[in-house]
Amino acid sequence: MSDGDTIPHETPTRRDYLKYGGAVIGGAAFAGCTADSGSESTPTATGTDSDAVTSADDEATDGTYTVTMSPMGEVEFESPPETVFTRLTHHADMAFALGRGDGINAMHAPDYYDQLWNQFVERLPGVSLDWTGLYSSWEVGKEKLYELDSDVHLADPASVLALGSWSMADIEEIEQNISPWFGNSFSAGQQTPPDNWEGDYEYPSLWEQFEKVAEVFQEKERYEALAEIRAEMLTTIEADLPSESERPTAVMVGSADIEGDIYAYTLSNPGFLTAHTRPLKPRDAFEGSVESGSVIDLEMLLEADPDVMLFLGGMLPTTDMGELRATLESNAVGAEITAVENGRTHPQGARYQGPILNLFQLEMTAKQLYPEQFGEWPSYDNGPYPEIPEDEQLFDRQRVADIINGAF
Repeated sequence: MSDGDTIPHETPTRRDYLKYGGAVIGGAAFAGCTADSGSESTPTATGTDSDAVTSADDEATDGTYTVTMSPMGEVEFESPPETVFTRLTHHADMAFALGRGDGINAMHAPDYYDQLWNQFVERLPGVSLDWTGLYSSWEVGKEKLYELDSDVHLADPASVLALGSWSMADIEEIEQNISPWFGNSFSAGQQTPPDNWEGDYEYPSLWEQFEKVAEVFQEKERYEALAEIRAEMLTTIEADLPSESERPTAVMVGSADIEGDIYAYTLSNPGFLTAHTRPLKPRDAFEGSVESGSVIDLEMLLEADPDVMLFLGGMLPTTDMGELRATLESNAVGAEITAVENGRTHPQGARYQGPILNLFQLEMTAKQLYPEQFGEWPSYDNGPYPEIPEDEQLFDRQRVADIINGAF
């Protein structure tokens, strides 16, 4: 029987007795609520992205508590979750940041992202991460969710519905019989949810969403400590950011097939995919003529002629930036690109970043774009995130490690 087959579960489960504050998935119950605007707010069709979250309600007298975020609406929890189902890495990173990394039982491409995340975790003293061997959850089915029996599904129910093998009734069944859904994925680029999604959809920023996930786990202090580190870094960046005329033109491209079909990504789109590049305000090398995710070739790159090229996936253990640079330098077209000529071709990690990767990527991209202001990015071919002298770091590694480990 396939993973997505529907099987009725008529006997009560351990979740049957839970109340959800009168809110169920779908319909008017999924209308968003208002909130104070956040630093990454962007107007949307259904309101601003800060409309997607509200303050947590007071804890109920019976020990339950509610957390509200689009697209779920108000969700009630009996206690902080211990076992955590995720699909995308921004949610997995949030659980990891809150000291819940060991509770994750599923995620998309776990072995791939385990390799990538550990390139950064290497620089956090006393912190470990192991996602190898987890269930790969992109094409998840209901029966697998019953088998995992997670305390929370840290995943966007609308994105699961978009798989095509799920109905709203299936989404509600999992919420009622196993545990709540709690996540938002279409805020990545402020995409439109599937037509069969019942209810409004709003777009919290990465750190607004992280704050709500922290409330789910009752880890407000951890969130506030990490948010303070990010705020300090953004203050430093804002204070030293060059004027617009002095900023380089830049583009992010995939590193997989640099002499063939190249995926290009712009750096200032709304949504959390650009949460580490948008604050740095580089100039778009394409001047708006190429949409993010478009396929281009080296001739189009040369026409745009960016001052800086950022390579998505460049931090993977399987990627050798030295070889990639050599390929470009030996290519008649690639060698003429200004970024290649000036040695300004740099690695990137992942766009589906959570708070920990966001801190590292803010730092690395600031140095890659503005070495005179924030210190030069070290020469990098492969291996873990390079060691940066303490006086040139834009955030305190030990402080972040202590927060993850609960020793702050």
